[in-house]
Amino acid sequence: MAETLITKPSPLPATTPPHVARRRRRKGGLVNLLYMPALLLFAVFTVYPLINGVGLSFTNWDGYSPEKAMVGLANYTRLFSDDTFRMVLTNTVVYGLGSTLFQQVFGLGLAMALDRPLRGRNAARAVIYLPVLVSPVIMGTMYYLLFGYNNGAFNDVVTALGMDRVAWLSNSTAAIAIIVAVNTLQFVGISMIIYLAGLQSIPSEYYEASMLDGARGWKQFTNITLPLLQPAFATSIVLNLIGGLKLFDVIKVMTGGGPGYSTNSVSTLIGVVYFDNQSAGYASAMGVVLFLMIVLFTLVLNSLLNRHRLEA
Repeated sequence: MAETLITKPSPLPATTPPHVARRRRRKGGLVNLLYMPALLLFAVFTVYPLINGVGLSFTNWDGYSPEKAMVGLANYTRLFSDDTFRMVLTNTVVYGLGSTLFQQVFGLGLAMALDRPLRGRNAARAVIYLPVLVSPVIMGTMYYLLFGYNNGAFNDVVTALGMDRVAWLSNSTAAIAIIVAVNTLQFVGISMIIYLAGLQSIPSEYYEASMLDGARGWKQFTNITLPLLQPAFATSIVLNLIGGLKLFDVIKVMTGGGPGYSTNSVSTLIGVVYFDNQSAGYASAMGVVLFLMIVLFTLVLNSLLNRHRLEA
């Protein structure tokens, strides 16, 4: 009887050959060197200004004089006893959370509508995304020409109908709502694209299997679409929230922060305090608080979204 020969696989070498290890080290060193220009730019334009700004927040520097003195926590103490800053901080939260909420609702709705095989959907996607490419200054100017008191298009229509002009941007509540709406309209395209990518990554087999079980419409949306869009939600919400909390250009163009200080965000108020009031130390303290607020909101949201994703 012929014997069956069983060939055993040759054992792998216990250690990496020296020439392979040297090649890997050289390749790793080259990759590390390629990081250096980006790290240098990041250090010069991000890390250094941040550290310098934190240092200035403990001084009484006016922004122009070569002389400055340390004042400790005086700027931070002043911040939280400043009624104007508390009002502006509330505005900033409204801009951030309001814009983010509306961008998610409309972005997801548009993504679901344009994920279907409709005629002209690519053109519609491009039109909705187009405002993202427009400068916020231009966007603010366009809407100022609509809502302006004297030469605004809406007031021209109102007067043509025999009614009195409306001071849309002189009422702080209305102006804040308009700014939130303009920011939402400009950047809803980002949310739409993120949700479109998320929807297109969901296998169609899930929907087909659920239809066999009698699930359609709302049940499919809540049991399949929403849970599988969790990564897209996390990305879109964090990006939109950071943008909303830093809102500057649209406010500056449409209202200039007025009437009074009532529509300012922290970003616009920093410019007023630094350049108009010549109080760079106090403005730096505001910048530090804004930075910490953005970091805190981002960390909390990421934690909540990740926990929800794990539970789902």
